[in-house]
Amino acid sequence: MSPNHVVVLGSGFAGLETAFALRALANPDQVRLSLVSDRDDFLFRPNSIYLPFGAAEAPLHVPLAKALRRKEIDSHIAHAEGIDTERGVVHTSRGPVPYDQLVIATGAAMRPEEVPGLAEHAHTVWSPGRLHALGEQLQWVVQHAAHAQLQRVLFLVPPNNKCAGPLYEIALMLDTWLRRREVRDNVQLAFTTSERSYVQAFGPKLHDVVAAEFAERGIEGRTGAAPDKVSELEVAYTDGTTQDFDLLVAFPPYVAAQRFEGLPTDDRGFLTCEASTREVLGHPGVYAPGDAGDFPVKQAFLALLQAQAVAGQIAADAGAHLPGAGFEPVSMCVLEMFDKATFAQVPLSVTGDPAQPVVVDPAAGDAYRVGTSAAWRLGKKALGTYVPGRFRAGLPVHAGTGWDAMALGLRGATRWLTR
Repeated sequence: MSPNHVVVLGSGFAGLETAFALRALANPDQVRLSLVSDRDDFLFRPNSIYLPFGAAEAPLHVPLAKALRRKEIDSHIAHAEGIDTERGVVHTSRGPVPYDQLVIATGAAMRPEEVPGLAEHAHTVWSPGRLHALGEQLQWVVQHAAHAQLQRVLFLVPPNNKCAGPLYEIALMLDTWLRRREVRDNVQLAFTTSERSYVQAFGPKLHDVVAAEFAERGIEGRTGAAPDKVSELEVAYTDGTTQDFDLLVAFPPYVAAQRFEGLPTDDRGFLTCEASTREVLGHPGVYAPGDAGDFPVKQAFLALLQAQAVAGQIAADAGAHLPGAGFEPVSMCVLEMFDKATFAQVPLSVTGDPAQPVVVDPAAGDAYRVGTSAAWRLGKKALGTYVPGRFRAGLPVHAGTGWDAMALGLRGATRWLTR
């Protein structure tokens, strides 16, 4: 009997973690694996926040060909154009790829056009190219400020953004960066978000940390401020207020990167999934971990957890492994500030309320922890080395002695450096 053929679409966090975790659980005689992606590398997007401040881009790109060959995973460099779920075929730009089980990890994309003028007048935080362009503008801010010309930098989170953490990081990093260049007094920093609180999904503890940092650093912050339209030097909000800027930095609304006809989605195009297994509703054997699925928060750590759940389920179906516990949404994140960082461990619960789709799990108790320290910067750097290194070797992030050591270190640091 031939092994089940599992096809994974996408080479981001969810796609690679699913593929490498599944290979760790099931050998090629049990599961045949194919990866379909329109790129031959993995982009470690979390560390792209350093690009505007002069960091090199090359270390963020992890080549995959050698790792895929080593793990006996077939690679198809192609764009997925459609899915025939009745026949079990993915139609790609380089021909059909049949499957027995399918993992759709095609991720999310940005749609700045939802806010009139945002695409034309804002520097968006998404691709390396856009972040390099932002870096060029920040150099101009420094030049003008050094000549006593007041500069106004405004950060903006519109509705339907699914994870604005990187924008907070860049705002806080910019404050430190400007102070080190002795021009902070000539730069006004402001941050407005349409959410009810700062980093709303991660609850009151992280909101309080951000609010305190903004106050201490002289960053003017405002919540509940939804943009209506953007012009060349001004944002108009739905409450009738306006805010001027010389440089606007925004994280646009999220949508699914790709839609597949015939599969159920929410209003943003994200695939509707069973909460624990991430199986697409009404389509047995089709899964959507990570940003392609409908979990309300789009974040790398949560994508890895969803991928582990999917890999465990597929391996169990193949008889190679016992079923796992499924996806349990406990997020971990580190907000970089250059002079220190904030770590948050946040058990989440889905509400069904569009205005606040997730909250901190009411039963979280002491598991909900947040803390700020310069030591957390070391943790951010460690993850920035560990995760790309695992994928470069064809190994899952959440497995093995390396992850056990990382998790042990996180538990110890969490005990001493959070509350």
